[in-house]
Amino acid sequence: MPLAFDSETQRYHIPDTYFLSPTNLNAEEALSVMVLCSELGDGAGLPYYSSARKAATKLENSLPARLKTRLRRVSGAVEIKLNHSPQPEEAEEVYQQLVDAVGHRRSVRIRYKSLFDDGEIGTKLSPYKLLFSRHSWYVIGRSSLHRSTRTFKVGRIQSLETLEDEFKIPSGFRVERYLRSAWHMIPEEGPDQEVVVRFHKLVASNVAEVQWHKTQQVSWNDDGSIDFRVTVSGLREMSWWILGYGEQATVLSPPEMQQIVVGHAKAIVNKYPIAGEA
Repeated sequence: MPLAFDSETQRYHIPDTYFLSPTNLNAEEALSVMVLCSELGDGAGLPYYSSARKAATKLENSLPARLKTRLRRVSGAVEIKLNHSPQPEEAEEVYQQLVDAVGHRRSVRIRYKSLFDDGEIGTKLSPYKLLFSRHSWYVIGRSSLHRSTRTFKVGRIQSLETLEDEFKIPSGFRVERYLRSAWHMIPEEGPDQEVVVRFHKLVASNVAEVQWHKTQQVSWNDDGSIDFRVTVSGLREMSWWILGYGEQATVLSPPEMQQIVVGHAKAIVNKYPIAGEA
């Protein structure tokens, strides 16, 4: 790599006209990149999919005829299906604004449709990190309204205004440290709690074969059910997952989780007048 010396500034630099040579991929590497980019459906909701597919197309055009033929055969033998949450055009625009804000360390003002704050809220946000998890984009940063670091789902941001205010990411901030042992993306205040759920035989194997949480432990019972144990930073997120298994899941502990699930169940029953008939 050539270096040039600028006598006026007394500095060395790489000449603007110099470019690194193209990366030489072997056949398996090139095929892997192109098959993945070609077979991920329409890519809606996947990060960087559009740019990756364009890059794969350029790579394919540079292949010799022999490898192009092989690529067509491999592509026909591989199919990948991912569940994703299509993002509206407004969400894509908000995402790009957040990328710029994070890159330039600029705060933003957002209007947000919150599930936990009873409707739409407004807050000044210092975005520390954008995170793609379970088919959706999230932004983590300090919220002026909550006076703490919070998680916001990008798709629920109703409007966003980039401000001139600059911010600094705290030196001790780490996504893993912030999330602690949250069930997914929303840690709650207070100590972590162990949750024990008994999943009955009908769904036991379905639950046991998936790694739902980093702390999970599964023990099988003689009747074919399992006791599912996790230690989580907050109960509300996990409660919705438990409810998804209906009568096939029984919360054994803690009592706080039992109360949350019962509260949700009563609210569901109350929505159906027929449930109160004899």
